[in-house]
Amino acid sequence: MPVLWIVIPFYNEAPTLEPCVARVIAAALPAGWARAIVFVDDHSRDQQAGQFGDAGALAARLRARGQAVELLRHERNLGKGVAVRTGFDRVLEMSEEYDAVIIQDADMEYDPADYPALLEPIIAGEADAVFGTRWGEHFRPKGLWRRMHALGNRMLTRFSNLMTGYRVADMECCYKLMTIPALRRIRPMLSEDRFGVEPQMAAALARTGARLAQRPVRYDPREIESGKKIRLRDAFRALYVMARERIKRTNA
Repeated sequence: MPVLWIVIPFYNEAPTLEPCVARVIAAALPAGWARAIVFVDDHSRDQQAGQFGDAGALAARLRARGQAVELLRHERNLGKGVAVRTGFDRVLEMSEEYDAVIIQDADMEYDPADYPALLEPIIAGEADAVFGTRWGEHFRPKGLWRRMHALGNRMLTRFSNLMTGYRVADMECCYKLMTIPALRRIRPMLSEDRFGVEPQMAAALARTGARLAQRPVRYDPREIESGKKIRLRDAFRALYVMARERIKRTNA
């Protein structure tokens, strides 16, 4: 039975972690698929009660219900990119070649009910990786900050497409799903510690010749005051990463 491995990196997400996981568990999967969860606590300050705080208790409850769960914890805060790599490494240790992996942020911006649509191109054998896209007729951002955020993401996506040759609509989308063989090929290329891991994954997939599909996904954005962690400096870092990875590809 193929397994969808769900990597959930989190940092100070105590208010949303359990509701997010409830959605993950409730999400329907295609017939014949199972799910497994890998939590990566990037040394959250709000998870310090006991060994792993609330996340440890949550993982214990899920295991008692028969859910496959791993809980990993960094001894210091290292960044989303490191947390994603930690999760990926554990998945590669436990998964089979016919499995798939997806990244799930713990902040409730993304809806796990989109998992079946994201898996469709993988199951059909049409793609090695699938990116979600937040922008389009299914979602129109409202408010100045959200429109500026969407505009910035579109600009970064266009530059990424120029560097990789892909034609995706939302390179920065959290929902990146890929087969285990695709993950195994790109994992040695991933080195970014923060949000630069997003364009780096797109670049690595392009360097390995991965077939990439995209599907629209639901999106409920939160504001910076609500805990959103990405900053303007991450946009500049993304541009640097895209240019650097393109040079690596050219010189390979």
